[in-house]
Amino acid sequence: MTGAQAVVYTRLVKKLTTENLWLYILRLLKDEPLYGYEVREKIYREFGFSPGLVTCYVVLHRLEKEGLITSRREESSIGPPRKYYMLTDKGRETLERAKKFLMELSHNL
Repeated sequence: MTGAQAVVYTRLVKKLTTENLWLYILRLLKDEPLYGYEVREKIYREFGFSPGLVTCYVVLHRLEKEGLITSRREESSIGPPRKYYMLTDKGRETLERAKKFLMELSHNL
């Protein structure tokens, strides 16, 4: 791979990961409620990239404001209460529409 190809590839990876973090978060919340720090850890384990911690919280806040997720505070046996995030019906529908769009896009490439 040439230097120019590597730059283009790196840009593509960033666009499809960090800049679309909302999609990864919705996908994880489809399975179970998670707290903020846990979201970041699971993204790394399941998708192989590590977004900034503050970035995760910014995206979580935006998703909640848009009604795609909701949250609740729960007591923790090992520290302060944690804020758990859950997918809403609107979030589930948005995730399915995004999945359909990406599948159609991949078939056309």
